[in-house]
Amino acid sequence: MTAILMIDDDIELCQLVADYLAMDGYQFEAVHDGISGLTKAQTGNYQLVLLDVMLPGLDGLSLLKALRNDNYCPVLMLTARGEDVDRIIGLELGADDYLAKPFNPRELQARVKAILRRVELAHHDNNQSAQLLEVNQVTLNPRNRQVRCQQHDISLTATEFQLLEMLMRHAGQLVSKETLSLQVLGRRLQLYDRSLDMHISNIRKKLSQFASDEKIQTLRGSGYLFLSGPL
Repeated sequence: MTAILMIDDDIELCQLVADYLAMDGYQFEAVHDGISGLTKAQTGNYQLVLLDVMLPGLDGLSLLKALRNDNYCPVLMLTARGEDVDRIIGLELGADDYLAKPFNPRELQARVKAILRRVELAHHDNNQSAQLLEVNQVTLNPRNRQVRCQQHDISLTATEFQLLEMLMRHAGQLVSKETLSLQVLGRRLQLYDRSLDMHISNIRKKLSQFASDEKIQTLRGSGYLFLSGPL
């Protein structure tokens, strides 16, 4: 059974979320402070973490940073409406998605399903996805989710992995933001939603640790292109 951990000090909200996620058959647990939340999240017993930014003991962004040191469990950040800085920092630290409070529980259900679907697809092994991709000194192996750049291992979140895989499968071709949002994030591209840009930025930063040349080109207003070779 898929296990979901919610780290939020709003006990009533946690109960509401528990009731909605139970409809989809998820195993749900909630803790209400950051330190306890980090301890539980690091056990590796959960397939998804719902993480509030404002927490007693240890704030959500610090918790996420500590978690990402050695754990790539998907994280859905819960942020106050209008707190764009928290959302951007959360995505930079490796959150898979964010949702602004107050939110519609059905929207949360949809985001949870989309993230878990991304993880499942990232681990899915069929003839197409098992194909090793080698483009422009970057190697991506869907079988073990390993990414290497010039023989150096790159750690990616499930969302980052799927975005990179899609771009590499279409190397040399423009992939629109709308297509990436629909097929990877599981939703239509929304005005002022910078999550896709932040995920691409994270991938670039990780690749640039070992490669000085540009790998992903932005075509402003259109989408992204994984370069098939050095410019």
